[in-house]
Amino acid sequence: MEDLRGQEAEILAGVESLARQCGDLMRQRSKDLQNHEIHFKDPKNLVTEVDLACEARLIQGLGALLPAAGFQTEEGLVPGRDYGLRWVVDPLDGTTNFVHQLPMVSVSIALVSAQSVNLGVVYAPFQDEMFTALRGQGAKLNGQPLRVSRPQALGDALLATGFPFHRFGRMESYVEVLQSLMRQCRGLRRMGSAAIDLAYVAAGRFDGYFEFNLQPWDVAAGLLLVQEAGGQVGSIRPTYDPLDGREVLAAPTGLYPVLEALLAQADREKGA
Repeated sequence: MEDLRGQEAEILAGVESLARQCGDLMRQRSKDLQNHEIHFKDPKNLVTEVDLACEARLIQGLGALLPAAGFQTEEGLVPGRDYGLRWVVDPLDGTTNFVHQLPMVSVSIALVSAQSVNLGVVYAPFQDEMFTALRGQGAKLNGQPLRVSRPQALGDALLATGFPFHRFGRMESYVEVLQSLMRQCRGLRRMGSAAIDLAYVAAGRFDGYFEFNLQPWDVAAGLLLVQEAGGQVGSIRPTYDPLDGREVLAAPTGLYPVLEALLAQADREKGA
């Protein structure tokens, strides 16, 4: 962050504080979910009062930290005075989990300049786990350094993915991949929060993660976590930027090309 050099630690501390505030709100409100108002963007896309309250708090707090930066959220892109510098924010990643009282939810906050993620924070409030990364300075979990795993082969790997809830055009190739991986890897998991999936790859809990049809705010912070923990991130098709969220693949460098080839082959065979 050349334009922010010397301020990184202060900004990161401020972001962590805001993430914790949102996490506190999630824990408080989770005790009284039946009285929450739930909105439906479409039949499978939920928004709660907690999503909206956390987003408002983050926009206010992050705006005070860096007044020149804009925002990229589900509501759209708001340019800042410093063109290209923006906060990419998901105030509650895993809303469906939250509504059903499943604890796998997170706050995801990234600071992006052009197409480079410079700061990433993913906070899992129900586990009180704070994943942080600054470009070129490594990734941490609650202050302790993170490293990706070192699986020897696909058969040793525990992988994570997410199931599409809309845009089902690539369903055949997706099912093909799942069938192949079920036979070859140690296991597959679906947590319901892309930010947590990526954070868990950075922590070495998952040996790889892939998903289609996401958004930048789902993945921005997690991509930096994986990179700074020594992993590799990208997309299945080289024409896509993983930061766009259309398709994301993250894994340790030794396993990445194996997963990339398998995913690409399924796409080709199904004509996706």
